[in-house]
Amino acid sequence: MKFVISHLSKHFEKKEVLKDIDFTFESGKIYGLLGRNGAGKTTLFNCLNRDIKMDSGSFYLEENGQRREVSAEDIGYVLSTPTVPEFLTGREFLKFFLDINEKVISHTKSIDEYFDDMSIDLEDRDKLLKDYSHGMKNKMQMLINMIAQPNILLLDEPLTSLDVVVAEEMKQLLRSLKSGRITIFSTHIMDLALDLCDEIVLLNHGELEVVDKSNLDNQEFKEKIIAALREEVHE
Repeated sequence: MKFVISHLSKHFEKKEVLKDIDFTFESGKIYGLLGRNGAGKTTLFNCLNRDIKMDSGSFYLEENGQRREVSAEDIGYVLSTPTVPEFLTGREFLKFFLDINEKVISHTKSIDEYFDDMSIDLEDRDKLLKDYSHGMKNKMQMLINMIAQPNILLLDEPLTSLDVVVAEEMKQLLRSLKSGRITIFSTHIMDLALDLCDEIVLLNHGELEVVDKSNLDNQEFKEKIIAALREEVHE
């Protein structure tokens, strides 16, 4: 399966954030979308999730040589700031999600088995989501996407504010989920991208370009990437 973006562009007033982006992502890989804060990573995700309208371009899935439109069910989106219904408990939220998606979710487990998968403690499962920590809310976002099994998983800096233990758990989970889907992980932290991702894609000057991951292990090459990002900041 391939996810193809063709000539996608987006501007806000006079600023062109995304410039004629052409790129093909392949399933089974975690792609690190590397760019400074403000480079347009979230804008790109919002265009792909259809939360905002792109100015031009298209995107589609290609399976067995056949193109098809990307449906809402194809895309999972984990926001950097978790959005969960805080008036529900963790258990109520998960039950509600399973109930409304029972026709499309296969191989369902019990609610507690899902909580076990995410290492959510027994005493936290019946707490209101408003009382969950940032990391626990993020786990709930990831759990929903793990259950839904979307073909495309967009992750907008989901690990940046997590403690070391939770971040490592999330990385292990993402590695276990990458088979059969396209995972695009946005970050401005180069070392995180190197540690987690199979491929590195640089968003710079509104354009995407592949970065040879082997070169990123070279300090001189790292400095060139950082210099390119700094150049964009000063424009």
